[in-house]
Amino acid sequence: MATGDDTGAVQPYLLDLQERLCRAIEAEEGEERFREDVWERAEGGGGRSRVMAGGAVFEQAGVGFSHIHGPSLPASAVANRPELAGLDFEALGVSLILHPRNPYVPTTHLNVRFFIAGKHSSEPVWWFGGGFDLTPFYPFMEDAVHWHRTARDLCLPFGADVYPRFKRWCDKYFYLRHRGETRGVGGLFFDDLSDWGFERSFAFLRAAGDGFLAAYLPILARRKDTPYSERERDFQLYRRGRYVEFNLLYDRGTLFGLQSGGRTESILMSLPPELRFRYNWRPAAGTPEAALEDFLRPREWLEEG
Repeated sequence: MATGDDTGAVQPYLLDLQERLCRAIEAEEGEERFREDVWERAEGGGGRSRVMAGGAVFEQAGVGFSHIHGPSLPASAVANRPELAGLDFEALGVSLILHPRNPYVPTTHLNVRFFIAGKHSSEPVWWFGGGFDLTPFYPFMEDAVHWHRTARDLCLPFGADVYPRFKRWCDKYFYLRHRGETRGVGGLFFDDLSDWGFERSFAFLRAAGDGFLAAYLPILARRKDTPYSERERDFQLYRRGRYVEFNLLYDRGTLFGLQSGGRTESILMSLPPELRFRYNWRPAAGTPEAALEDFLRPREWLEEG
């Protein structure tokens, strides 16, 4: 059983994770550094947002930490759990979004979070959630296989069934229903994780957070110096529109942040700095751009690779 005191174990880890992620990204950029913005929320709590814009490797990178609390959970958090309506809550998390400059480098997202509702009641309800996913523009099978192999390996200490279950959940969650396509090649997604007990659940959260750089940095190293032209840049900006559609229509974190009175600038730092919308357009068959379509569906990458 978790108690209110357990947030004391989670917060130091999340702050350290944010720091390690930022240091790794700055190492890739060289001279560029994150701008830090510490903010407070009128309803309770606050956060530490770090954003880097205009880098040689990342056109925009954001790594945010938040720790907020309030008298009742917002609607998005209780939509599937009505028994939590009206309970006070505390929420901590780290979110990362990387929008690379080179179209051959995938966009990526990481989130890890902890919630506790009814903290001051006799039986508080708590859970962990999070995961990471990869959104390529010009996809490579070896990148998708590496990404999923890393995800599988970090899951294995928790059971052979964990990766398949959280991989399928990711495919289902990061799905644009109105487009009939996944956001990218998936990864891991988990939520409402409490049935393992606090220590094991927290250990898995740490495994996911710590495993992200091992999953992403080798892909970045392979692709960041790939030559590209305006054609690839144009397609990258077009596909970024899909990312915006998902975040504004379906993303739980975006909805929770806005409904809970969070800081709008920090919530929407996940959006790309530039993008292009086109009416009724799709790449011509047989082009490198059309190859992406075959990647935008649930696949068993480790079997195919």
